Amino acid sequence: MSDHQSSPASDTPSSDASRDAAAPAAATAAGENGGSRRSFIKRSSAVLATGAVGTGLALSRSAHAFGSDTIRVGLIGAGGRGVGAARQALNTEGSTSLVAIGDVFDHRLQGAMRNLESAHPGKIEIGPDQRFVGLDAFQGVLASDCDLVILATPPGFRPQHFEAAIEAGKHVFMEKPVAVDAPGVRRVLAANEKAKEKGLAVAVGLQRHHESGYRETIKFLQEGAIGDIILTRVYWNMGPLWVRNRRPDQSELSYQLDNWYYFNWLCGDHIVEQHIHNLDVSNWLMGAYPAEAQGQGGRQVRTAKEYGQIYDHHFVEYTYPNGTKMLSQCRQIEGCWGSVSEHAHGTKGWCDISGGKIYDAKGEVVWRAPANEDGWQQEHHHLFADLRKGDIPNEGEYGALSTMTAIMGRMATYSGKRLTWEECLASDVSLADIDSLNRFDDPAPVQPDAEGYYPVPQPGSYDPLRQA
Repeated sequence: MSDHQSSPASDTPSSDASRDAAAPAAATAAGENGGSRRSFIKRSSAVLATGAVGTGLALSRSAHAFGSDTIRVGLIGAGGRGVGAARQALNTEGSTSLVAIGDVFDHRLQGAMRNLESAHPGKIEIGPDQRFVGLDAFQGVLASDCDLVILATPPGFRPQHFEAAIEAGKHVFMEKPVAVDAPGVRRVLAANEKAKEKGLAVAVGLQRHHESGYRETIKFLQEGAIGDIILTRVYWNMGPLWVRNRRPDQSELSYQLDNWYYFNWLCGDHIVEQHIHNLDVSNWLMGAYPAEAQGQGGRQVRTAKEYGQIYDHHFVEYTYPNGTKMLSQCRQIEGCWGSVSEHAHGTKGWCDISGGKIYDAKGEVVWRAPANEDGWQQEHHHLFADLRKGDIPNEGEYGALSTMTAIMGRMATYSGKRLTWEECLASDVSLADIDSLNRFDDPAPVQPDAEGYYPVPQPGSYDPLRQA
């Protein structure tokens, strides 16, 4: 199965490469954000029976550095994003090879093989017995001699695959989001602790963390360039995406896997699958995760049965532990205002984070960030360079908790209720029993009614904290 390449060119907004000489003096980083971060970790650790929340950003030293050795890569999920990630991994400096591949659909696997062999002749070392098809394809890839595995299936499978990859002793690059519900987030956090114990690298496809423009901008903001942050605004507003027609020979489960973007147990809704990027930037800036959320959303345009369950718009007001607000919009409706961006407002000015520009209180640009690199490529450059040095990066925590931020927003829009971080993270509402799915003729976790429509959560009656 494949992860949709949900990030258009505008996902990585370019910024002016020059810097304004009149950059504001950097103030001492406010202790309030740090205090929020520490109190958040303390509170969330109490929720997790595994005690899985750690620092999440530290690098530890590995007993083995790959150096000039070949790093052998396996790919699970051979769609657009999986192929893109594999190509980017093979583009990194040093010797690399792709040694195993798996996808739930054979036609997708064959297309990926043609693409990768054309892009990287000589680096694709996959024999016929290292190509795996079906819902258990991930097991075949993990049983191969790959050193690092790319997890790029629909995100509903991410917790199961990540847990299995760590158990198999593989370094991991996994696409965002890393789960679609709170039980999945907790499963990822627990497996991430095991990765630390085993000295395994964990990278997450939130590529803005690896782009110079974003890194420099966040650094300046955290040093006080616009004073105390009082508000952030984040957007992923765009038009509609693809739909794949039902084939006469498809089982219900096969159809949902093929159209995974429109089923919550696979996608998590576009606020989770796509808008996570923007939410994560605000979390990164704040050094914290929201304490509560309330919002609204619905299906204004995408009401036909082929659009499954997901909403076409969401608006969420998040509140961080220190009282700072984040206003979040995501929409997939044609003909509306579009923006993929992040912004911060402070006591001394404001910042277009995605554009890498800081403005003073008069609205004058006083600083510009360097231009962003191709973040999708840069995150692989950083990961493979670390592994060759013997450094073991771990992005599992912020990947999981920014995923939880997006899930919390969906829980708020679906229910129409004000929700707290603790109750959302502790929720036992599971969207699917992923581990029970083995064949296409297994019952799909969600079933259509007699007219072919799927259940859609209704605000006011949907309970996001208790299993229906």
